[in-house]
Amino acid sequence: MRVELTEVTLDVEVSGDGPAVLLVHGFPDSHHLWRHQVPALTAAGYRCVAPTLRGFGASDRPDGGPEAYHPAKHVGDLLELLDRLETGRVHLVGHDWGSGIVQALAQTAPGRLASLSLLSVGHLAAIRDAGWEQKQRSWYMILFQVAGLAEEWLSRDGFANFRDMLGEHPDAETVLAPLRAPGALTAALNIYRAGLPAEVQFGPALPLPPLPGPVMGVWSTGDRFLTEQSMTGTAKHVDGTWRYERVEDAGHWLPLDRPERVNALLLDFLAENPIG
Repeated sequence: MRVELTEVTLDVEVSGDGPAVLLVHGFPDSHHLWRHQVPALTAAGYRCVAPTLRGFGASDRPDGGPEAYHPAKHVGDLLELLDRLETGRVHLVGHDWGSGIVQALAQTAPGRLASLSLLSVGHLAAIRDAGWEQKQRSWYMILFQVAGLAEEWLSRDGFANFRDMLGEHPDAETVLAPLRAPGALTAALNIYRAGLPAEVQFGPALPLPPLPGPVMGVWSTGDRFLTEQSMTGTAKHVDGTWRYERVEDAGHWLPLDRPERVNALLLDFLAENPIG
């Protein structure tokens, strides 16, 4: 369905009845990332809200440069979406950039939070503190800051470099298809340019607020972009209960690689933290 908000119209999948679960994808995906989780959650009695973020997939790509894609803009979109759907407290689930966005949403509106599930990406302070190996794995974030060069490099030879970066992504070709539209690749990259500019990556490490709990962090052993320490270190930045789960034999896109395991973890964690 298409949901018109104040600034953008988002492509959103809404299904099921019961306590609400907001599922937020990351780069460069859409709400289709959650196609294995939604049936399991709705069968268990949850209402799933899975939006495609501004700048991705079939959602709007507003003009205005990187500032139109700042994480605060995404948080505003999601809060307005929940209001439009008359949804109060909600279980938040995010993968990749979606994890960062649901963290910001939880910090902005802690009263809306029932639980917080972070897939692949932990607290930013934990990622900063994860050491040299994490910095090496994050090399592409520097490239993505360079407007024009990043687009040219990723799209060169029919998106060969981008396809190589996606590696084991089960939906690589499906994900790449909408990025071929004029302006689509820049819109997707703007989440990095607005959310992780050079001054954030290399400037002084400013204090960051803790996450309201309960929080579950899930990391997969085959993740090429993030170290285990970048997730386990999140424990120090949680104001509430913390649970860590390690998923074997899965790459970065663990909701697609190990859907049964991810579904079981989510259902267990949500049941532990019911919405009253």
